[in-house]
Amino acid sequence: MVAPGDAGKGEVDVAEMLDIEPDMVVQEIGWDEDVEDDVRAAIEERCGGELLDEDAQEVVDVVLLWWRDEDGDLTDTLLDVMTPLDDEGVIWVLTPKTGRDGYVEPSDIAEAASTSNLAQTSNVSLGERWTGTRLAYRKAKTKR
Repeated sequence: MVAPGDAGKGEVDVAEMLDIEPDMVVQEIGWDEDVEDDVRAAIEERCGGELLDEDAQEVVDVVLLWWRDEDGDLTDTLLDVMTPLDDEGVIWVLTPKTGRDGYVEPSDIAEAASTSNLAQTSNVSLGERWTGTRLAYRKAKTKR
């Protein structure tokens, strides 16, 4: 992982791993004292603005959902965070890594995504403590 301002020094920038582009609107849900501030700073630097909080009413390109096992029902939360999400937008579910407090089973994320009509498209490692799972709207099947 690369700290903000250190991109281009041989490692992949965390914002690049999360497919964050300049001028994207990014909303952050579930912030707490345990989140990776380097991840947040890299995203803000890359998109060129501050992360929107949970109360924002704008249409967003990306939702960063910091999620821990004790945070409640993931399916309900995914359905809620999809409301402001652009049709081409994505949700990154950021969870503690295996063995850390708040660890979430990957099968729980997959089940919640499926129930919410989202597709799990990739996973990334975000530093020592967190991992990210990318969720996007399922594409409608085209008729032939």
